[in-house]
Amino acid sequence: MKLFIGYATTEGQTRKIARHVADRLVDMGHSVELGPLGDLGPLDLTRFDGAILAGSLHIGHYQKALSDFADKQAVKLNDMPTLMISVSLAAAGHDAEEWRSLEGILSDFTEATGWTPGQVAQVAGAYTPSRYDVFRRFAMRRIITIKDPTADMDWDKEYTDWPALDATLSEWLAGPKA
Repeated sequence: MKLFIGYATTEGQTRKIARHVADRLVDMGHSVELGPLGDLGPLDLTRFDGAILAGSLHIGHYQKALSDFADKQAVKLNDMPTLMISVSLAAAGHDAEEWRSLEGILSDFTEATGWTPGQVAQVAGAYTPSRYDVFRRFAMRRIITIKDPTADMDWDKEYTDWPALDATLSEWLAGPKA
């Protein structure tokens, strides 16, 4: 299969996840085109057998580059197998209210863009104080203190579950179950 992987990232974890997915797909024998959604020029999605879009949540919204791309390409995306990788720290926890919030954000996103992903993977991101400005560091410390009270607030910590991501990717490649 020839697959397109587009991503939008703020601190870099979504880019790392997208690259991991691309490498895994290539290792499985697929052809992959990977690119940051904010830097893409015109793209003909009909050249691809499927698409994976990845973006991270910040204050209840995905990056503008992801929303704009999904909005412009909604018709083509809805006509092909798609996987959306939604990256957030909320996905690192088991709080039912946070998971409902993730579902609500996704619902708002699909309504605003017109694209309904074939499958969605909620993937835990990373806490990266080394990349935050003073204000973001303060806000993120409050979140991490609740999510992971044992975390060292001065050091980066990755929460991404790579084996679970690989399993989701394999499931998506297998297609819908009859």
